[in-house]
Parts: sequence; structure tokens; C-alpha cells
Amino acid sequence: MAAALITDELYARLLANGARSAAGEDIDPRPVVKLFTPDAGATWLLTEADPEDPDRLFGLCDLGLGEPELGYVSLAEIRSVRGRLRLPVERDLHFKAEHPLSWYAGRARQSGRIVID
Repeated sequence: MAAALITDELYARLLANGARSAAGEDIDPRPVVKLFTPDAGATWLLTEADPEDPDRLFGLCDLGLGEPELGYVSLAEIRSVRGRLRLPVERDLHFKAEHPLSWYAGRARQSGRIVID
């Protein structure tokens, strides 16, 4: 059986970070989840979910076009993305963030893509 795109535990962490942001905290959390297209160059490092609109996620988004950016994305839209071979988006089951999101964003700006190691 395939793993859930975002488990309940991971989603709870995304919502907790989103609640902190909504309360006005200036946070720079580590990404909670990494999603990617196995047959294309898209990657998302997500840190929070909007408590008022749980489909709205925030993180570092890289569609494989050389211009990764911080911003909001719809979870429903991510679920609808397919690569060249029509494979769905997957969660990196082995991803564990070592740095805050700003660190990954800085490296992505320098290299034109999300770099994990």
C-alpha cells in the first residue's frame, strides 16, 4: 500500500506552524515534509498549513524551471500534478530537515533548484 502523501502526524505539525504564523510569530521552522515528482523536476519543502484554509500550504516551491520561490500552494493542486510518465507526486519518506526553511531557500536561490545535502 502506498504511503499517504501527508500523514496525519505531519499535517498536525504543518497546522501547528501555521497557527504560530497566524498568531503573528516570526518563525523560520525546518521543513516538515518534502514532496516531489518522481518523473519530473518539481519539489516542495513545506513548513506550514493555513489554519483557516487547510488546503493552503506554505514552503519552498520548485517546479523545475530554475526559479524556486517561497510561497503558498494548494495541496489539491499538488495532488493533481503529474510528470512526463503520469506518475503522481510522492512524499520523500527519508527526508528529515537539518536546517530552517531560510537555509534551503538561500541555497535554492544560488543554485536555481532545491538542494537538500
